[in-house]
Amino acid sequence: MTDSTAAWAGGRVHVRAPGKLNLSLEVGDVQPDGYHDVASAYQAVSLYEDLWAQPADDFTIAVTGTVDVSGVPQDDRNLALRAARLLAKEVGHTGGVHLDIVKHVPVAGGMGGGSADAAAALVACDALWGAELGTAGLQRLASRLGADVPFALMGGTAIGTGRGDQLSPALAKGRFDWVIVPAEGGLSTPEVYSRLDELRDRHGVDIAPPPRSPAVAPAVLHALRAGDADALAEHARNDLQVAALSLRPDLRAVLELGEQSGAHMGIVSGSGPTLAFLTGTPEAALELQVTLAASGRTALHVHGPVAGARLM
Repeated sequence: MTDSTAAWAGGRVHVRAPGKLNLSLEVGDVQPDGYHDVASAYQAVSLYEDLWAQPADDFTIAVTGTVDVSGVPQDDRNLALRAARLLAKEVGHTGGVHLDIVKHVPVAGGMGGGSADAAAALVACDALWGAELGTAGLQRLASRLGADVPFALMGGTAIGTGRGDQLSPALAKGRFDWVIVPAEGGLSTPEVYSRLDELRDRHGVDIAPPPRSPAVAPAVLHALRAGDADALAEHARNDLQVAALSLRPDLRAVLELGEQSGAHMGIVSGSGPTLAFLTGTPEAALELQVTLAASGRTALHVHGPVAGARLM
């Protein structure tokens, strides 16, 4: 049992959690429960969410950011607030908490910003309330909140199977430099999966059928272990990309521009619409960032892998 008297020294906790990229995402057929089995290679990148938690009588939240946060709920629909309530129930905390979130990861952009918020809330409240659940305990709660939350806790590079929440760390040598291009307006993840199902049903000849058992290609793992951006670019894939581009055909021109301007490859991040361009060096990333910015796009230089949610 814990209460507010067990609070973190100073009474306010700051946690930072990273956004993620799907370096490879293979999507299986829809299951009877409406979900899809997936196999994904995740990499945490240096675009972060910042969360502060402090004692309160109730559970409240305030969200600001450098990205458009108008679509982010500030009530119990918010995943971070749900994470705080779940942890409170788990440890018997009888008070509340106020969460302040400053978002930098695009909202509904396929980079797991909401999941990063939830992971940050778990770490922050665990510290604030002196719960000391440990990594295994927090991961168990994270898996109940959503497929990407466990990875936001873990960080680094990992392979996710099942719904993406069954994680195995993956060795990634060195540093991978990316240029991220957010798009105006988000995409609904369920809508993108539904469109993929429609496309597979309607265009059986034009689109690959769903794999019986999704897996990350060995060549992707080899590229990560070698720190080889060229090889990763050759073998990376995202089964959701065709569906995201079907819903947002305007993204094709940006993909083409990035690839024509020096990127090893461009890929839709997760369910989109954020685009990620892989480069060979930090200098090449900076050049690409300047080129894309000159074309009127927002372009951000990030790198991975980075650590998961952590106290600051």
